[in-house]
Amino acid sequence: MAQLLEAAASVFCATGYTAASTNAIAREAGVSPGTLYQFFPNKEAIAIELGGRLMHEMRETYGEALAPVDPATPLEEAVGATVDRFIAFNCEHPVFFALMHGPDIPGRVAEQHDALHTALLSRIEDLLASLLPDTPTAALTRTAHMCLGIYKSGLELVLGHEGAERDAYVEELKDVLIRYLRPLMDDRPGQG
Repeated sequence: MAQLLEAAASVFCATGYTAASTNAIAREAGVSPGTLYQFFPNKEAIAIELGGRLMHEMRETYGEALAPVDPATPLEEAVGATVDRFIAFNCEHPVFFALMHGPDIPGRVAEQHDALHTALLSRIEDLLASLLPDTPTAALTRTAHMCLGIYKSGLELVLGHEGAERDAYVEELKDVLIRYLRPLMDDRPGQG
């Protein structure tokens, strides 16, 4: 089963979900289509299993990455640690981006993604609340949405590069988030 999921991840990354086929996944895994069908009835079932496993691992990752921080923590440190963990996860599992952000997300995977997205926004709000105490809830919500949107846009650029160029894009992404958040932190009472 692990061999089939690994092969599916490779095929989904190379062709996207819609263009992928069970025959291509079986070929990539080095097994017959009949063997694949012993484990999964169709391509969607494979994507759902793969997506579920990745969602579980992502929840563990963002649980660590988005824990509230001491308000005295430098912004650069808080942003850097969070971005580094998420980038590491996405670089280790490029199929996560392919499945979760493609135009053709299978139904149950889309539902899982929506639930993860909602939980992630909540965790970002909690992190921001620890950095920006006394900020109204509506403002924290908007800021969380902007931070996640900036991250997701930057992630696509990061994953499109490798080596030193990827590292440079990661640093640019951190810089954009810090430049967005810095004025908000400087506007806190007793700051600036």
